[in-house]
Amino acid sequence: MPFKISDIVAAGTLARRAQPTLPVPGGLTVRPWSMADVPAVYEAFQDPVIQRWHARVADSESEVLGWIEGWRRAWADERDAYWAIADAGTDEVVGRVALRCIVLADGQAEIAYWTMPSARGRGVAPRAVEALCAWAFDEVGLHRLELTHSTENEASCRVAVKTGFAAEGTKRSALLHEDGWHDMHLHARIRGEGSGARV
Repeated sequence: MPFKISDIVAAGTLARRAQPTLPVPGGLTVRPWSMADVPAVYEAFQDPVIQRWHARVADSESEVLGWIEGWRRAWADERDAYWAIADAGTDEVVGRVALRCIVLADGQAEIAYWTMPSARGRGVAPRAVEALCAWAFDEVGLHRLELTHSTENEASCRVAVKTGFAAEGTKRSALLHEDGWHDMHLHARIRGEGSGARV
């Protein structure tokens, strides 16, 4: 029996092209991860703030190498897409931005991000999120992007609001952190909605 509704984005839309590098205002780029980034990712995951909101820790650079290899494979599988946020002049890693849980047929994905301690308070995450949203909506054709964060993660909530992700509710006891179950705020942005961002 045929489906009455066509896929929002056709399978192969990501896999048949190279993962792009995107310019970000303010002297940044969003680029694919490279093996040279292993030390930076290892350093990031030693940070207590990043550890607070992530289920994984990095015990060694060789472990991080496996992560980056997996992040690069995920693009070809069209299930997740991970980028480094880098200084456009030095190529120094200042954070990460990603599309996770991609479902091309439904035109949906989830935005995720973190920033290095030295990059916080400079608008890095909002600018990178805004650049990735523009690409995901305008170039790929996704319809809806979701963003979730612990209700206790106020910094992440500020990024969501600043980049036009409307608050849609609270998912109760939705994600297990090291200190127990956390309620999660659900935000979303729909294609065609302006961000209203001042990033």
